[in-house]
Amino acid sequence: MIKFVGFVIVIASVLGGYVLSHGELLTLWQPFELLIIGGSALGAFIVANPLHVVKEVFKAVYHSLLGRRYGQALYMDLLSLLYELFNKARRNGLMSIEEDVEDPADSDIFERYPRITHEPLLLEFICDYLRIISSGNLSAFELETLMDQDIETSFQEAEHPAHALSRVADALPGFGIVAAVMGIVITMKSLGGPPGELGLHVAAALVGTFLGILLAYGFVGPLSNALEQEAKERIKALECIKTAILAMVNGIPPQLAVEFGRKTIYSSERPSFNALEDHLRGR
Repeated sequence: MIKFVGFVIVIASVLGGYVLSHGELLTLWQPFELLIIGGSALGAFIVANPLHVVKEVFKAVYHSLLGRRYGQALYMDLLSLLYELFNKARRNGLMSIEEDVEDPADSDIFERYPRITHEPLLLEFICDYLRIISSGNLSAFELETLMDQDIETSFQEAEHPAHALSRVADALPGFGIVAAVMGIVITMKSLGGPPGELGLHVAAALVGTFLGILLAYGFVGPLSNALEQEAKERIKALECIKTAILAMVNGIPPQLAVEFGRKTIYSSERPSFNALEDHLRGR
C-alpha cells in the first residue's frame, strides 16, 4: 500500500503543479506516445533478458506492490520453527528430525508455521541443511562454506529482477526522445498547416520526452530500488537461518542458538528478546 501512496504523490505533484500553472490536462493525453515508449521498452526488456528473468520480474513486482513479506511476524515464526527443530534434535537425536525435513508437508512442526511453508526459499534452505547435518559428517567450517556459497547464489538470483528493471528505467528517457523525434517528424510534415495545428504536434512531441523521464524516475526506477531492498531482506532471512544452524551444530543450546539468529536480523524487523521468549513459551 505504501508504494501506491508514493505513486499517487508523484502523480499529484506533477499534474497538480502543471494544472496550477494553467496547463490543460487533455494536452498530456497522448496514447500513441505511450504506445511508442511502453512498447519499445517492453520489447527491449524481453530481448535483453532470458524468459525466466522476465517471469521473475513480473512476479517480484506483483509481490512488491502487495506489501512486505519479511516482517517481524515472519521472523518470529522462523525462529520459533528453528527452536522446535533444534529442541527435538537435542532431546531425541538428529535422526529424529529426518522425517520432518524430508517431508515438511506432513510434519507436525512445520504445519504450525504456514508463513514459512509458504516461502519456498526459506523452507528449502532449512530442510536441505538439516538433512545434510542429520545424514552427513560435515564440520561446522565446511557447512558454513557451503552455506555461504548457497546464499551468494541466492542473492545473485534475487537481484536479477531489480537489475533488469533498473535497465528499463535507464532506457525509458531514451525511448521518450524517440517518441519526441517521431512527433517532430510529423510536425515537419505539417509545416504548411495552420499554426494551431503545428503547436499541437510540437506539444505532443514534448509530451513523449516528458513521459519517458517521468516513467523512468517516478515509477520504474523507484520500483527497481524497492525490489533490490526486498532481495536483501530475503537474503537476510537466509543469514538468520545459517547463523542459528551453525550455533546448533557447535553445541549451543536451542534457546541460545535462535538468539544467535535473532541478532542477525535488521533492527526494524527484529523481535525483542522478551517477545521471542514469550512466543516460544506459548508454543
